[in-house]
Amino acid sequence: MQNFLPYRVESLGNSATPHVGLLTGYYEPVFEASRVLKPGFDVPLFAPPPQLKSRSPWYSREEISKLPAAQNALKGRVIAYVADPVDAMILHIQGSGRLWVAEKDGRRIQVRLAFAGTNDHPYQSIGRWLLDQNLTKDATWPGIKSWLSQNPKRVNELLWRNPRFVFFKEEPLSAASTMIGPKGAQGVPLTPGRSIAVDPASIPYGTPVWLSSSGPQTQLSRLVMAQDTGSAIQGAVRADFFAGSGDSAGDLAGRLKQDMRAWVLLPR
Repeated sequence: MQNFLPYRVESLGNSATPHVGLLTGYYEPVFEASRVLKPGFDVPLFAPPPQLKSRSPWYSREEISKLPAAQNALKGRVIAYVADPVDAMILHIQGSGRLWVAEKDGRRIQVRLAFAGTNDHPYQSIGRWLLDQNLTKDATWPGIKSWLSQNPKRVNELLWRNPRFVFFKEEPLSAASTMIGPKGAQGVPLTPGRSIAVDPASIPYGTPVWLSSSGPQTQLSRLVMAQDTGSAIQGAVRADFFAGSGDSAGDLAGRLKQDMRAWVLLPR
């Protein structure tokens, strides 16, 4: 720390507290999957179609479900199938994940799905829509799944509220890579509890950041690295905390929404 100087991060504008912002969380989900379409595993996860860049935006989530042209473009692009459309949505929102895949020969292996592109539609929160419609008071993933279990005929109505669709690429997992997260926007693997997503227009990738946040979900006062970004991460005092992989990380990430303060550490 002797070689760095801390500078408090503040937002531009007329806020009475420009140094106070919002901290949320994200994680790497882990789901069971199948290489082949079968009962119980019928929700596809796709690699990018060759024509993805031929039009922008590409087909919306609803159009992908309905239009033969979109479905024909995705023929042969299925990586694997998961059981639950909400689990697929979680993968789309988190941007990456891990799958325990049942192979055609009976083997069960774990692979990583890395972000490989989108249809260039804006992200819209399905949880926010449920709250705005007064359909639920619990917009966490367990709450969303609970609402859908009571309203199974409204699955598509809910999912289509988010037109953004994410495509993936498969990466093998070695013993070493299981201990770290997927690569972030900086191009380096994320470290659970030590990596954050930021707005790179405000905080450049690779910047060490002292993060302070106190709230009902967690108490944080630690050094982290700005290594990723996301469509919802905008502004100077705004960060997404990478919680790690699996259900416990997902529970923290899904509920984390509290005030934060940040100091960037710049070389003397």
